[in-house]
Amino acid sequence: MNNTELIRTPLFQNHLDLGAKMVAYSCYDMPVSYAGLKIEHQAVREDVGMFDVSHMGEFTVKGPDATGLLQAITSNDVSKLSDGGIQYSCIPNGEGGIVDDLLVYREGENDYLLVVNASNREKDWTFINDKAQGLNVTLEDTSDEWTLIALQGPKSTEKLRPLMDVNPGDLKYYTFMRADILGTECIVSATGYTGAGGYELYIPNSKSSEIWNALLKADVMPCGLGARDTLRMEMGFCLYGNDIDETTNPIEAGLGWITKFTKNFTDRKRLEDIKNEGPARKMIGLKVLGRGIPRQGYQVVNESGQIVGVITSGTMSPSLGYGIGMAYIDKAFAKPPQKLSVRIRNKDIEAEVVRFPFLQKDK
Repeated sequence: MNNTELIRTPLFQNHLDLGAKMVAYSCYDMPVSYAGLKIEHQAVREDVGMFDVSHMGEFTVKGPDATGLLQAITSNDVSKLSDGGIQYSCIPNGEGGIVDDLLVYREGENDYLLVVNASNREKDWTFINDKAQGLNVTLEDTSDEWTLIALQGPKSTEKLRPLMDVNPGDLKYYTFMRADILGTECIVSATGYTGAGGYELYIPNSKSSEIWNALLKADVMPCGLGARDTLRMEMGFCLYGNDIDETTNPIEAGLGWITKFTKNFTDRKRLEDIKNEGPARKMIGLKVLGRGIPRQGYQVVNESGQIVGVITSGTMSPSLGYGIGMAYIDKAFAKPPQKLSVRIRNKDIEAEVVRFPFLQKDK
């Protein structure tokens, strides 16, 4: 695929005007960096930054059978949501793996918004429509109607509040509201993928550039996908396609907390059996003790040189100053503070199993 075939978000020209480095990502032409990954990463951790994540997909699910459909296809318990609530969940594929991880927003009774990964938008749409056959439910793909700006960092509220008539700081984590930003109704969601606090703003496309520029004027640093990736890795947040996919189950991936066996759903028995027996491997964090950066696909070995796992995501942590990796490790070697090694360019570099998040709140 060449650049002329890549999809452009409504903020594409804004990124070019700011001198962003653009890359292909999930069929979109997206900014990977502006001032530089470390600078952008630090801004989000200590101050505030914003990301264009308009590549994400949005589906509405409405009708008398909407709740029943979502209860059947997602792992979390949708019945626990109240209006204005948000739930992190995943869609099991019927074979023990994961179709996608997603956010479920409850707008009202039997009225939901699903936010899915860009790379899975078409697959998810087909899967959900197949499961909705014969049900009294209306599905709509509204992805192309929204610009999504992730405003992240400890000063997010300070920067967003002047643009609104209400205080977004009143929102509790994982709740949302419909409210005006610069006079246009948007969805303001107290969520994010960085662990730094903040909001995700769902903005009608026609208003997106104005709101982006207003945040720029308020000294919010534009940030690219590079910093978004290092920020989420420091928290141990899974990325679909790296850490979870059609072959991984939510129990081994550390997503048992969003897998509720108080209801019936796809793969319930299979996943309950895995939970009761214990998964053969576990997603864990690896702190690299020597010099080296763990990368996706690198082997993890024990003291005898036996391969006991594989890195799924890895980076040099900008906040911590050492290499960190997310990895699936055989359960016998997955308990902290187990010493292992990451095989980097034919050298075994010592590492230690640690719990997520890598970045603790006192750092």
